[in-house]
Amino acid sequence: RKTCIFLGAEMAYDDFDDDDILDESLGIGELERAPVEFPEDLGACIDKYYQLRAQRLNLEKEVKERKRTEKAYMEHIVAQLRAIKMENGGGLKANASIKEAEMPTPKDWPAIWEYIKENNGIDVDPNSIFDVQVKRLHEYKRQLLNILHVMYLYNQIKRNPDYDMVPRTFIFGAKAAAGYKIAKQTIKLINNVANVINNDASIKGKIKVVFIENYRVSNGEIIFAAADVSEQISTASKEASGTGNMKFMLNGAITLGTMDGANVEIVNEVGAENAQIFGLSSDEVIRFENEGGYDPMEIFNNDQEIRDVLMELINGKYSPEDTEMFRDIYNSLLNNDGGRRADTYFILKDFRSYAEAQRKIDERYRDTNGWAKTVMTNTAKAGKFSSDRTIEEYATEIWKLTKTPVEM
Repeated sequence: RKTCIFLGAEMAYDDFDDDDILDESLGIGELERAPVEFPEDLGACIDKYYQLRAQRLNLEKEVKERKRTEKAYMEHIVAQLRAIKMENGGGLKANASIKEAEMPTPKDWPAIWEYIKENNGIDVDPNSIFDVQVKRLHEYKRQLLNILHVMYLYNQIKRNPDYDMVPRTFIFGAKAAAGYKIAKQTIKLINNVANVINNDASIKGKIKVVFIENYRVSNGEIIFAAADVSEQISTASKEASGTGNMKFMLNGAITLGTMDGANVEIVNEVGAENAQIFGLSSDEVIRFENEGGYDPMEIFNNDQEIRDVLMELINGKYSPEDTEMFRDIYNSLLNNDGGRRADTYFILKDFRSYAEAQRKIDERYRDTNGWAKTVMTNTAKAGKFSSDRTIEEYATEIWKLTKTPVEM
């Protein structure tokens, strides 16, 4: 609020009522009236006044809107608490969880589950972790790593029906170039896996898989706001920058990713404890590319669980009508093809690290207070990624432009 007071400018000061600014009940006390340096030009001074006045009016509108929202939330909370009391003979359970009484999360606002039901015909758990990867489909972005892990997780649940995990909704959205065959096959694989998992009642809804058709700005507005986990899992050294991760960050989603592209800057802002990083570093990837030393067949032969997942690509589990449907994907991971190395984008090399990162996400989500802190930190630290800052850096550091003062 202090920034709204242009002290020393009499006309600005007259517009303010101390009762509007000070709130003794909150213990704010009297605001410090520090000296202000004014522009020498009177016109600039007047301009500043009206800027501050506009900011104050906007803030007043926002405060009124927030008060209305707070009232709605409080009414909702009271209703929920009353319902809990009714269920427990008029009192809360002795071991009632914090979650029963906490304020609704942001995903109660954009009804992503309603959108999915309407557009995909899939029922998803509103209280599940919304794990999202929406971006152009390309091998280096590794949507394949994501869906292979979903297949792996499904196998874990099938082997152990009591497998303990927070329900997870994996959301994909992507478009692939018309002639990009393996990218098209990856989309087909995601949808086929979704069809099997979503119709398996034995797993009790622990996993749902959704492919958002025609991913675009209008449904992106719902998806970004609903996300809990932001999948930014490109092979290290391959992502030039990335901006989708910034949109997820602004909406409080935790970044699950490699130290690549803008993930590096995000981690620098929020701290490693407020992201979940995994996988090879850029230097390690480049060293393998230049010097060799990585053979995905060794992983295939020595890790039975990974082997099981890859065999499902060619045994008809997800393509009973055509067991060869995903043969190209299988071959791309294990066999050299002319000048192309097997597993060009190190999917199998990073698989175990990725699976462990996903396990930690599940663990962290159970810590309600810790997760809330991560969400708030991500949103609060997103300011660096303002386009104003970016454009100014381009102008000064790359284009070497100088500012031209404009006299009003």
